[in-house]
Amino acid sequence: MLVFSKEKLVFLSVPKTGSTAYQEALGARAALVVRDPPELKHAPVFRYNRFFRPALEKFCGEGFEILAVMREPVDWLGSWYRYRRRVGHEGNRTATHDISFDEFVDAYMKGNRPPYANVGSQAKFLEPQKNGTAVTHLFRYEDQDGLRAFLKARLNTDITPPLRNQSPKMDLALAADTEARLRRKCTAEFMLYDNIKANGVYAALPHGAAPAHR
Repeated sequence: MLVFSKEKLVFLSVPKTGSTAYQEALGARAALVVRDPPELKHAPVFRYNRFFRPALEKFCGEGFEILAVMREPVDWLGSWYRYRRRVGHEGNRTATHDISFDEFVDAYMKGNRPPYANVGSQAKFLEPQKNGTAVTHLFRYEDQDGLRAFLKARLNTDITPPLRNQSPKMDLALAADTEARLRRKCTAEFMLYDNIKANGVYAALPHGAAPAHR
């Protein structure tokens, strides 16, 4: 998480969306950088609303906007799958070396996910809160030019994020029936992603709209 107090902007770190690279590129420019523990570095909207927002508003005033990045849902799961196949992770409970991508996604759709498929939900991470706290600007992961242009204009600084935490390169493709079930069971993920327009504009799903995986 990055906080820019003068510009009244908070950049939430959605996992597997390049947030570490932006933290490195903008860390010196930010008033606050939350790197550890992961539960705070990757604080979702509800955790920001509960723990960080009250303190920021008390000491910096109200009016903070929230920026975040969302990755296409299948690609996001593919990044997690590849990341958990990295060298040195073999034998870990979260390793995916011995399963296919379809098996990983099938496990992700279960109500009780095994450790290797327990990677959360982007829609839940970004879910607006009842008090109105919500992401103000949401960019697609693929729209790096748009994201950098927004940050350059808002922060008045050039940005060249380095490559960090890249997953091993792999060609991944889901079976048609697996992807169809994923789209049916994780509707909120695809709806939210499809609603993202240019320049970080999107139509937020209301609080509680993200359905449980069935």
